[in-house]
Amino acid sequence: NGTARGQEIITRTPMKRFGRAEELVGAAIFLASDAASFITGQSIAVDGGYLASGVNS
Repeated sequence: NGTARGQEIITRTPMKRFGRAEELVGAAIFLASDAASFITGQSIAVDGGYLASGVNS
């Protein structure tokens, strides 16, 4: 992303880039599958480590 906000996000993301669609879709497919039938009320961050970097601290 060439915007200032996009660059700020990339700088704070440990992976130093935005995720590609093929990297993000796996979580959605899993959550829609029978394998996730017992999962309720969870947030699964597929964010390249953005939240783990302490950005919300």
